[in-house]
Amino acid sequence: MHSTYVLTLSCKDKPGIVHAVSGFLLEQGGNIEEAAQYNDHDTGLFFMRVQFACDRVAEAALRPLVQALADSHQMQWGLHALHAPMRAVLLVSQQGHCLNDLLFRWKSGLLRLDIRAIVSNHRDFYQLAASYNIPFHHLPVTPTSKAQVEARQLEIIQQEQAELVVLARYMQILSDNLCEQLAGQAINIHHSFLPSFKGAKPYAQAHDRGVKLIGATAHYVTADLDEGPIIEQDVARVDHSMTVEDLTAIGRDTESQVLARAVKWHSEHRVLLNGHRTVVFR
Repeated sequence: MHSTYVLTLSCKDKPGIVHAVSGFLLEQGGNIEEAAQYNDHDTGLFFMRVQFACDRVAEAALRPLVQALADSHQMQWGLHALHAPMRAVLLVSQQGHCLNDLLFRWKSGLLRLDIRAIVSNHRDFYQLAASYNIPFHHLPVTPTSKAQVEARQLEIIQQEQAELVVLARYMQILSDNLCEQLAGQAINIHHSFLPSFKGAKPYAQAHDRGVKLIGATAHYVTADLDEGPIIEQDVARVDHSMTVEDLTAIGRDTESQVLARAVKWHSEHRVLLNGHRTVVFR
């Protein structure tokens, strides 16, 4: 049976990179199943994702060989075996639409995840977690307990060896330190409006201003609140006849779909960081 891997890489663009990578995989007995590349003319960087099958060389022996290839081209790279789903921890507060959607997709086999735990500052979804047989950690947050709660959250993430943390409408601002600890592996979702409405009841604010478009943005978590590299976005048209409840329902549905796509692409190693932007090989 073939072992399947995903090789991701980025480096300065120059002739011969695709030839070098495909030739290297051929030398190792690899069979390319899927390949995508992108040349960023603004930065002069080259990005590539290759999915390949290989049974001649074990993963432990393959890694130093990839390292040698990367050294010769000054590449940043990642090699990911696809035999096991990506281990994930989900964070949520009191809005459960994104959590519910992710759990259903995961249970239906639509997401390559191994959801190890759900962490929340409220108890609203402990029964939902139990129905999926997922450990639920209730960690209430107060101004005085925030540091201790984040330390416990990080402990859970590390104990579960999570490669992905999803803020599925987790309504707490993470500290700069925790954002740095989770750099490139934590995804957040939030609403998107034009104009933008912050604070309480954003859909009521949007309704009051008569917006015609509402949407959602999924992005990597950084210390700059809601300004991390964007993975996916979508919008839905609305009009004057819709109530606040209508806008809220449409918005939550859009949030769920956008977050699910971002999580899927990340779990399949299709998202590469490009400075404050992303390259997404869908």
